[in-house]
Amino acid sequence: MAFSATSKVIDSHLHVWASPQEAGRFPYSLGQEPTLPGNAEFLLQCMEEAGVDGALIVQPINHKFDHSYVTSVLNKYPTKFVGCCLANPADDGSGLRQFEDLVLKDGYRAVRFNPYLWPPGEKMTNKVGKEIFQRAGELNVPVGYMCMKGLDLHISEIEQLCTEFPSTVVLLDHLGFCKPPINDEEGLVFSQLLNLSRFSQVHVKFSALFRVSRAQFPYLDLSPLFSQVVSHFGANRVMWGSDFPFVVAECGYKGAKEAVHLIASEISLPLSDLEWIMGRTATQLFQNQLTSVNS
Repeated sequence: MAFSATSKVIDSHLHVWASPQEAGRFPYSLGQEPTLPGNAEFLLQCMEEAGVDGALIVQPINHKFDHSYVTSVLNKYPTKFVGCCLANPADDGSGLRQFEDLVLKDGYRAVRFNPYLWPPGEKMTNKVGKEIFQRAGELNVPVGYMCMKGLDLHISEIEQLCTEFPSTVVLLDHLGFCKPPINDEEGLVFSQLLNLSRFSQVHVKFSALFRVSRAQFPYLDLSPLFSQVVSHFGANRVMWGSDFPFVVAECGYKGAKEAVHLIASEISLPLSDLEWIMGRTATQLFQNQLTSVNS
């Protein structure tokens, strides 16, 4: 699948998981039963109401390394969705083969590195981390980073991998989890995020705004951060994402899209830049690598 038409609105970050009725066929990971609805049909309803045309589905922790539910959704709605699988950094190295199968057999187009799934004491720059990151570059599959506990904890690993493997595209989820700085330490971390723009392969997801804002909808305290990210990276390396279904209880799915428009208006962002962020960046990213993988 490739997203077509540059004017389409593409959500670069969301999750789906089986409904309780589907859990017999698609079981949840132990202790990871979801507490809110996140099935594909609910998502499609939200997308239609909000005028969102397509999305990148990120494998949720609720199903951990069992990708069968997301794969079923990708197969059922091939014109709507692209998949981002979850890297398995198991000590036995089996994660590399799993990753290759998910890309080459099941059609996944991105992979998520969750540093908190690495074995204790191990870093994302260990043997399996480097193998998957390098292979991702060869397959033209972007690597997304979830730095939930702070970008500063992981930035040296990200910089090392970007330096060693410059052909691997990188996606930083949720502004690298940088909130509007309220002290010098937080300001330094945000400047480190901006400094990652020196790596041409790094892209930023302006996603899950409710997670990184200190304010209520429409999260206008993110305006200066958004302005600086676009200034440093360029709009063609920034993309919007909702973080469905978590966003539904926060500002509603439609509100996630509206917030970006309101923030963009606040900083007088050119319409052409907004079009890149709302869909063209993701469209170009996943069209290009789809061609590469299938060739």
